[in-house]
Amino acid sequence: MAVPESTRFTARGRVHLGRLLAGLAALLVCVAAAAGWLQHEFEAPGPAREAVRIDVEPGTSVRSVLARLESEGSLRNARAVAWYLRLHGRKPRVQSGAYELPAHASPAQILALFEEGKVILEQVTVVEGATFADFLDALEQHPRVAHTLTGKSAAEIMTALGHPGLSPEGQFFPDTYRFAANTSDAAILALAYDSMQRTLAAAWQARSPDLPLATPYEALILASIIEKEAALESERATIAGVFVNRLRKGMRLQSDPTVVYGLGEHYDGTIHTRDLLRDNPYNTYTREGLPPTPIALPGRESLLAAVRPADTAALYFVATGLGDGAHHFSSTLQEHNSAVQTYLERLRASAHGPAATDGVRGAHQP
Repeated sequence: MAVPESTRFTARGRVHLGRLLAGLAALLVCVAAAAGWLQHEFEAPGPAREAVRIDVEPGTSVRSVLARLESEGSLRNARAVAWYLRLHGRKPRVQSGAYELPAHASPAQILALFEEGKVILEQVTVVEGATFADFLDALEQHPRVAHTLTGKSAAEIMTALGHPGLSPEGQFFPDTYRFAANTSDAAILALAYDSMQRTLAAAWQARSPDLPLATPYEALILASIIEKEAALESERATIAGVFVNRLRKGMRLQSDPTVVYGLGEHYDGTIHTRDLLRDNPYNTYTREGLPPTPIALPGRESLLAAVRPADTAALYFVATGLGDGAHHFSSTLQEHNSAVQTYLERLRASAHGPAATDGVRGAHQP
């Protein structure tokens, strides 16, 4: 019996459909395999055997970063990673900065670092007692700082920071500052300035009553002198007490560090008698009261000592000469002169010899 035409057509259709389905199934298998391979390429450990540093400039595309990593041996297949991102509709944003990629980091880990902006933090350290010039030099020498203030005067720098007419000395808090590569020197100085203003304001709020200091700026000036005088933290408050006593009595501070600061480039490492007699605004042997500006960048402990000095009768202090940074404090000139003599004898005995008046603080009756 003959098979109807419609039946024969249906059978052929089923054959074709079967073949089509088989082809689709094979295609799906291939697609799944390709997707699996891309997933593996994206998550598999990378070829770099050691941690790698990479600098990403602003505006750098993902594709160019991937190509660079592949060329440097930190990525196996940049094209596969790009296809994986396209397949999943991902458009990662690469934040600029310096990154450290761990050894054998996968593309997934690398892109996560870029997207989260986990840049390497550089650092610059400014020690307590350093000067503003020292701070500028540290920034200038740092290879990862963007130098925008090079060649500018101190006055121009303060204007650029938004504080025209303000002397920069003492206005920046000495600390270790961590920052992303290519942060500008101006931005770091702004952080240090704000830090000092907050620290100074907090210290001033905690000041002792009846201080012979009229303003926070005067406290900053005194703190800078204490910072340069005190080798031992335990003596800061006592040294502050000596200077506060002298200010109350109208005595000259007679502080060697102020003389050194006033000499500037003329200081040769030794304070000579002629230096003590040469008048300038910073010579506290020839002038009464505080110098016109701070002489260094004081730390928190010196700021606190300036506003909360020790209750002491001492009016003089001199290095002991024992090599431990300690001082002998005296309430009378006679006791002080005796301590000075002991100091000089110890120096001679140690065969170092006295460096003019270096180490002799407040040695003269005003």
